[in-house]
Parts: sequence; C-alpha cells; structure tokens
Amino acid sequence: MRLLWTLGKVLLALVLIVPAAMIVLATMLGLLGTVLGLTVLAIRVAMVGVIGWGAFRLFNALFGAPSPSPRVMTFPQLPPRDPHYEAAMRELHQELGDARS
Repeated sequence: MRLLWTLGKVLLALVLIVPAAMIVLATMLGLLGTVLGLTVLAIRVAMVGVIGWGAFRLFNALFGAPSPSPRVMTFPQLPPRDPHYEAAMRELHQELGDARS
C-alpha cells in the first residue's frame, strides 16, 4: 500500500509539473526566438547603414565640392624690446643681485 501511495504522489506531481514545464519551455523558446529575430534585424539595419554610409562617401568623393584648404594662422610681429627697459633691468640686477639663481 505504501508503494501505491508513493506512486500516486509521483504521478500527481508529474501531472502538474509536465504541463507547467511545457508552458515554461514554450515561453522560453518564444523569448529566444524574439531575441534572435531582433538580433538578425539589428544586423540587417547595421549592414544597410554601412552600405548607405559607403555610398554617401563615394558619391561625395566623386561629385562633392572640393574641401577648402586649411587656413594657416599668422601672428602679428611683436614689437622689439625697449632698450631703456633692458638698461633698467640690468641696473636693478646690479643693485639687488641676480635673484634668478
């Protein structure tokens, strides 16, 4: 009798678990298929984008306006140093000593 009762419990558990497992399996396969489909779609969109970008670059290189040459920045010439300032600095260094050392 004990064996029959254990067998009944196992059968009852299988009756409840097997359909639930099938539902979970179908749901997981559906989610996996959705993710796989979205991945394939993303790869296709990326390929179309790369081809479009390459076509745009080719079209621009063949028919686009030439790019302007880079501008060279020129700086105005600085005025020469004041000789009176140079003499004052020499005199100051003589009086105070060379502070740079």
